[in-house]
Amino acid sequence: MQKQEFDIIKSTGEKTKFSVTKLENSLKASGADDALVKKIVNVVMDELYPGISTKEIYNRAFAMLKKAKSVCASKYKLKKAIYELGPTGFPFERFISGILYYSGYTTQVGQMVQGTCVSHEIDVLARKDGILNIIECKFHGEDGLKCNVKVPLYIASRYNDVKGPLESEKEYEKTAGWVVTNTRFTMDALQYGQCAGLKLLSWDHPSGNGLKDRIDRLRLYPITVSTLLSGREKQFLLNREVVLCRQLLEDSFYLDHLGVSNGRKSRIIKEMQSLCHTQI
Repeated sequence: MQKQEFDIIKSTGEKTKFSVTKLENSLKASGADDALVKKIVNVVMDELYPGISTKEIYNRAFAMLKKAKSVCASKYKLKKAIYELGPTGFPFERFISGILYYSGYTTQVGQMVQGTCVSHEIDVLARKDGILNIIECKFHGEDGLKCNVKVPLYIASRYNDVKGPLESEKEYEKTAGWVVTNTRFTMDALQYGQCAGLKLLSWDHPSGNGLKDRIDRLRLYPITVSTLLSGREKQFLLNREVVLCRQLLEDSFYLDHLGVSNGRKSRIIKEMQSLCHTQI
């Protein structure tokens, strides 16, 4: 049996065929050069066995990337890093707010809005071009969980309750309801959300402009991608609403509060600069 024909186990528990092309593309997307990609793929393929999990494949590739080029490893672990924004959904809401803020929106997180029937706490309010975007975030803390149809059903009802009162204010000509998740939507969820007029944003939807695409394009990586910060340090920063590498570059004094040595601070800032392509 060819190694490419091996059955591997996805995070959902489903079986799928191992894809060399998919592994190569994910490594190239991290910024690894062709020689490094070829080296990692050869080692991973040599260690494949029927029934290996996608998690094991990821761990082996990540370890080699980290040893060879840590910045590439940081980008490679993006999906896992977003899960690490948990266990609550609050850092994810701030992460989405940050992505929109650096895309030209004016944003607020966790605002109470009076609807026709009841008041609602809205995860993110984002204003741009005269449109008030009412955004609800659905965070999953582990791989394999999808956003099912119940989520857009529930969010559509909340949006419809606040839409009238908000659009009656002279400040806004129009509102838009969004559902954002860090995983994927089921087909029913996509179908209902689109039919209900909601904007849907997930890891890979819309095609070419999903969450991963936006993060990579805008260089807006969460601090949890860092291979130099410890788990305790990441949590310290998240508790102080520092969720983006770009924010840490702007507020690097937090590293002093953590007691990070000058040498290590320099390495962390260099890592952040490489991820953001920013000089300070």
